[in-house]
Amino acid sequence: MAKKKKIDVLLHELVPKHYLLTKEETKQLLEKFRITVTNLPQMFEKDPVAIAIGAKEGDVVKIVRESETTVKSIDYYRFVKKEKV
Repeated sequence: MAKKKKIDVLLHELVPKHYLLTKEETKQLLEKFRITVTNLPQMFEKDPVAIAIGAKEGDVVKIVRESETTVKSIDYYRFVKKEKV
């Protein structure tokens, strides 16, 4: 039986940089925008990138997308949750 190759999704050219925020960074983000984590878009705990960076339910992930049309990168945030079965 052939072994499955393990692919690092974070190395793919189309996958933007993902960073797991600390509890303090999450608190500062929520205070800055005066929101709660449930106001953020969601990503599931079983998302390949969430697995790769070790994100668990309740974590917040920062996604940094480099823009080809502007000098500045664009930051997005996702709240990690479990999928309902």
